[in-house]
Amino acid sequence: MGLSAVEPLARRLGVTKGSFYWHFPSREALLVAALERWEKTEQETVFGQMEGVSDPRVRLRELFELVAREPKSHIIYSELLKALDHPVVKPVLERVSERRLDYLTASFRQAGLSRTDAQHRARLLYAAYVGFLQLNLQLHQMNMQHDEFEAYVEHMMQTLIPNA
Repeated sequence: MGLSAVEPLARRLGVTKGSFYWHFPSREALLVAALERWEKTEQETVFGQMEGVSDPRVRLRELFELVAREPKSHIIYSELLKALDHPVVKPVLERVSERRLDYLTASFRQAGLSRTDAQHRARLLYAAYVGFLQLNLQLHQMNMQHDEFEAYVEHMMQTLIPNA
């Protein structure tokens, strides 16, 4: 990408082109750094908070609650999905998705599901999450009414988290 790609970005960040290039040799380098930070923060924030929860059903419920209330994360992930064909974005999203699916599968296994059922349930849950974000983008509904959203999250938990 040429200088013209950096100029609007530098303006948006409130910095000069020179100071931008002092920190990042290119716009692509900024993207790589941002993705590395997002991946690391996502792993520490989401999975780190769940480490101390031994009951898998409680852990899944808390995971639903945590993820549902992270609108900034939803916006970032939605934007990354739009750039899935970008060579820098694709491997990061693949790693993050794989890690999320493995974590969900393990939690569903610990909740008593068979290996196959746990994998299916993890895929179903993750597909519902990604599909919900895509649907919100397409229908411009990111600002769903609070009560409606809460009811949706509760329905998802009752539907997908196995009973004891």
